[in-house]
Amino acid sequence: MAQNVRLLLLLASVQLFGYTYVSAQIPDPVDFRVTSSPDTVLAGDEFVIGISAVIEGDWHLYSVLNAPDAGPFPTKFSANSSNFFVSSEVRESTAEIEFDPNFETELGWHSSFAEFEIPATIYTSKTGTQILDIEAFYQVCDDRVCLPPTSKSIIVTVFVNGVSNNPLEEATRTPPGTNGTTLTSSSSSTDFSDSGLGSFLWIAILAGFAALLTPCVFPMIPLTVSYFAKQEDSKTGVGKALLFGFAIVLTFTLIGMILAAVVGVSGAQNFASNPFVNFFIAAVLIAFALSLLGMYELQLPYQLTNFLNQKSNESSGILGIFFMAMTISAVSFSCTAPFVGAVFAATTGGDWFYPIIGMIGFSAAFASPFVLFAMFPNLLQSLPKSGSWMNMVKVLLGFVELAAAIKFLSNVDLVLGWAWISRPFAIAFWMAIFILATLYILGFITLKNEQKPDSIGAGRILLSIPFLMFSVYLIPGLMGSSLGIWDAWLPPKQATDVGIVSTLASIQGANSNADADAGWLSDYERAIDEAKMEGVPVFIDFTGYTCTNCRAMESNVFPLASVQQRFNQMKKLKLYTDGGTDAQKNQQLQFRLTGNVALPTYVILDPSNETVVAQELGFVSEDKFVRFLDNGLNSYKGVN
Repeated sequence: MAQNVRLLLLLASVQLFGYTYVSAQIPDPVDFRVTSSPDTVLAGDEFVIGISAVIEGDWHLYSVLNAPDAGPFPTKFSANSSNFFVSSEVRESTAEIEFDPNFETELGWHSSFAEFEIPATIYTSKTGTQILDIEAFYQVCDDRVCLPPTSKSIIVTVFVNGVSNNPLEEATRTPPGTNGTTLTSSSSSTDFSDSGLGSFLWIAILAGFAALLTPCVFPMIPLTVSYFAKQEDSKTGVGKALLFGFAIVLTFTLIGMILAAVVGVSGAQNFASNPFVNFFIAAVLIAFALSLLGMYELQLPYQLTNFLNQKSNESSGILGIFFMAMTISAVSFSCTAPFVGAVFAATTGGDWFYPIIGMIGFSAAFASPFVLFAMFPNLLQSLPKSGSWMNMVKVLLGFVELAAAIKFLSNVDLVLGWAWISRPFAIAFWMAIFILATLYILGFITLKNEQKPDSIGAGRILLSIPFLMFSVYLIPGLMGSSLGIWDAWLPPKQATDVGIVSTLASIQGANSNADADAGWLSDYERAIDEAKMEGVPVFIDFTGYTCTNCRAMESNVFPLASVQQRFNQMKKLKLYTDGGTDAQKNQQLQFRLTGNVALPTYVILDPSNETVVAQELGFVSEDKFVRFLDNGLNSYKGVN
């Protein structure tokens, strides 16, 4: 996406959710641009919009004239706004006719560059400027691999100067996306939807606010804002305060832009599941955690921070404000780095604008109190005093960082097949982490340069309760029980997981999950043969070792009685596409059957002709998943 995970602790969500969307991103080597459009049109008259496509590298974009069932998805254009429609067939520049090794047939495609002419008709009676949203639905491949189909909006602005004397009849209007043989309705198959972008931005904002509570940031608010309190002209002070906030946002956003320029659009389709990437993220989390726990301090070179501070004191006016903002950003680095890292982790998929949007959200939230108190200096009197409570926040964030690291180390272990980090081990590790956090809050253990509290107040007790409750909540997981949404962050259950614990769970009757995990095949040909013999359809779970939503579905939806009842009427097949010896083969099979490589994807297959009778994508509710299973079973029974 994309990925919706419930929150137990606000602080935990900031760190853990920063990585939820890593696996949702895929490269996009096609850039569409409007090359021509009329300035003035009449409603009802057909006019032509020229669009060019620049295709990077060795990728090729498929022709609009390819048959939909030829293999790849042909390029299609449709109206994505209700004020116009595509009124006739789309024309394109001459396509190359070549043998496509991916689909073993001759197909038309465009390399490097293509031009399209979109016949459009506005049917609104309003005069004035109209914004037309054209949706391009397309797919690209090279000689070895194909990317999943995706869609992109192309915005065109025209001025409507009246109504045509001979407009196209409304009855003859082709609905958007269904004009002729070259255009069909389309929707994006990528996981990172608009809602995913909104969630990502919200995570960045939460990270910005959480960073304010750290010891090296919070005390700087009254110190730096005192500069603005001396302004005699309140209007000038307000303007400078806003400029100061803008400078902080600009500083952090430039970091995001530099990252985007370095990372660029990733060409690795499975970048997020790469064990080296996961190990790097885990190492960064552990390094940040140890810093927050007081083992060492992350900070920029003192020469740089001293230089910036000197310039802010020497300069006045706009230049001084910018240097002051840069000083705050530099000094606060040791505490904001873990939060900035969480925002950056969501950019590893490759889209250049995500680090920029993420840093704008983060820095805007981070700068907001500086601006607020600079505009209204009297509010500083009501600000809580800095003290030991902020150090406690920092240490607790360090514990959360360690808990998050186990997820990414588990990803490495699963993809490489080492079997070192089992589900019980990960649960036990989490329990130890949060029990230590509880003991730290209550003052039973202290870190370097800390003193034990003389007494335990009500605040400490209340703060410790969620950490202690979460530790207790994890205990049934050691017995083999489901842990709800938290299973998405744990390794999948294995038959080798702690035999004694599994035996105890069986004695207590807690074997429903074991039954739910039984009976899955891992060989496609065997599943097809057995399904033919038994006269049942095949249910395929295209899953991944590093896929969070896959774990959430397999742990929380699959074991439900309503789902199991329908699973019993099918042959179950689980295929991993992001790791293992058959990963590439399984991914190619998924793409051939579904036209996408998103995870998780669920398919109900007719084994007699190996055609898909129903498919579903992503994390869905019980009701929606049951409807999907019923539709697939009914479609199969109707055909057979």
